[in-house]
Amino acid sequence: MTYYLGIDTSAYTTSLALVDETGQIFSDERLMLQVERGKRGLRQSEALFGHVKNLPKLVERLKPEVFRQVKAVAVSAYPRPVEGSYMPVFLAGAATARTLAAALGVPLFQVSHQEGHVRAGMAGNPELNQANGLLAVHFSGGTSEILKVGPGQGHCYDVEMTMTGNDLHAGQLVDRVGVALGLPFPAGREMEKLALQSDGKRLPHLPSSVGEKGFSFSGAETRAMQYIREGIPPEDIAFATLRVIANTLEKALIRECQRLNLGQVLLVGGVMANSIIKERLRSRLEHQAVGIKLFFAEPLLSSDNAVGVALLASDLER
Repeated sequence: MTYYLGIDTSAYTTSLALVDETGQIFSDERLMLQVERGKRGLRQSEALFGHVKNLPKLVERLKPEVFRQVKAVAVSAYPRPVEGSYMPVFLAGAATARTLAAALGVPLFQVSHQEGHVRAGMAGNPELNQANGLLAVHFSGGTSEILKVGPGQGHCYDVEMTMTGNDLHAGQLVDRVGVALGLPFPAGREMEKLALQSDGKRLPHLPSSVGEKGFSFSGAETRAMQYIREGIPPEDIAFATLRVIANTLEKALIRECQRLNLGQVLLVGGVMANSIIKERLRSRLEHQAVGIKLFFAEPLLSSDNAVGVALLASDLER
């Protein structure tokens, strides 16, 4: 058996994955970085230190003989596939990957965290037609972008950003409102549980802003914080926060699909695993009048993971 190793050290998850030559997941190991209750995140230095501590633990979970069957290693070495993209947390994964590749005598491929997300999303959607390009939505705590993605020449993908968040990222909106409501950070999973307690009938209004080149969530955050101070039921605030993300994305996708004449949209990143957002987008976009087909990453592969990076190791080595 031949394996391909992927390593990813994002802002809050240390990940290591192995896939075989058929693309099947052999191992998917993850450790979350710990954030003190009430805080809205970690400094880069704290997160980097956390990854340095976590990586040996993940490597130790694999049997030594498995490493003798590794044919290539890939690592997310930077956030996005553009010049100058950099975050210190990725140094931890890059150093470990370089060491392992050298020790094993196999090729090392440096890819972006974003390309790993896209590849993981494609893995669960084999019916996607990549030949003519597609739109990809990457919504997380560190990125809120709509991308035009096509097959790359000698590298992973050709990626062109078409729209981006002008202030807060979607995940930041969820986390900030969630922490203000007393939820742990990151707040996505608990926010969804809280929102599902709402009947959705008396939701407070949160503004949705979409411009020519991007969208804004700062107004929604300001209004949500106001509603918290006014004592609006937490479950209704949580539901409204998730729905405003869906409403914003709905407007942006209709505009971009029409402008670029594309009908396929792949949605990846932790925010896109949310069931309320998914249901809203499917009901609003997947009907004959709009004609957009949505493809969501599998729930386990929506959040930060190294599976997509491992699959890119397989793609690039062949």
